[in-house]
Amino acid sequence: MKDKKFKIFLAVCVLPAFLLFCFFAVYPVIKAFKMSMYNWSGLSSSAEFIGFDNFKTLFSDGAFWTSFKNNIFFLVFFPLITIIFSMIFAIILTQSKLREKSLYRVIFFFPNVLSMVVIGVLFTYIYDPSLGILNSFLDFIGLSTLKHAWLGESNTVLWALVFTMVWQAVGYYMVIYMAGLDSISPDLYEVADLEGATQVQKFKFVTLPLLWEVVRVTLVFFITNALNLSFIFVKIMTNGGPDGKSEVLLTYMFKQAFSNTNYGYAMAIGVVVFIFALGLAAIVNKVTEKENIQY
Repeated sequence: MKDKKFKIFLAVCVLPAFLLFCFFAVYPVIKAFKMSMYNWSGLSSSAEFIGFDNFKTLFSDGAFWTSFKNNIFFLVFFPLITIIFSMIFAIILTQSKLREKSLYRVIFFFPNVLSMVVIGVLFTYIYDPSLGILNSFLDFIGLSTLKHAWLGESNTVLWALVFTMVWQAVGYYMVIYMAGLDSISPDLYEVADLEGATQVQKFKFVTLPLLWEVVRVTLVFFITNALNLSFIFVKIMTNGGPDGKSEVLLTYMFKQAFSNTNYGYAMAIGVVVFIFALGLAAIVNKVTEKENIQY
């Protein structure tokens, strides 16, 4: 009887949060799936059912495939570069004897406190070809030949955006990895030192295996972050330019909905993004699955 009452109590406690989740998360997803089947301008109450025609048009749309390729670019290089730098900084700050560790943590984490809009505007001015600090610095050190219109050239715009995303995110993931590293017993590193292991060997055989579960979790974070950050920074810094070379799926969806008033087509793009992100997260989670190592 007590067990039954306890379950009822838990259900009552969870029910409000569950209802809110269904209303604000599950229902919009179902609605998006439904509206992707319609030709709807978003400005009228009438919507014409067209089945999978939006998806047929989508998969023959060159701008969609350009946006998709750009998203793949961000999904590859943003996590890769961020993991490398955040892991290096985390190891340095946890395993070195620097007295300023707390200060460095604050400095590296500071970009996460700033608004995305502020960061986007800041780097837009940094990359400005005439007044930006980056080109001025290259002039100062005598490397004027390396100057570019960083956000205005197709061969540099994606890398400029990736650097902005990494600068914003590296401190956040560094703190996560530092928390994981702090949980590893120093005795294991002492044993490795006695065995004559190098720093690379200690990282490969001690640090990485014991930190792997944390890395797996952050890989899933990277998928959602790469999609969200690329949308925010592209929208603020380039709006898809030059000539659509930095367009991503979410900015293309935004333009279809609010510029072209083609909400049905935009919902089809949103459905593809949802399935792609969910599928990719599941694949990454499965591929990186390993036996949990404990000590």
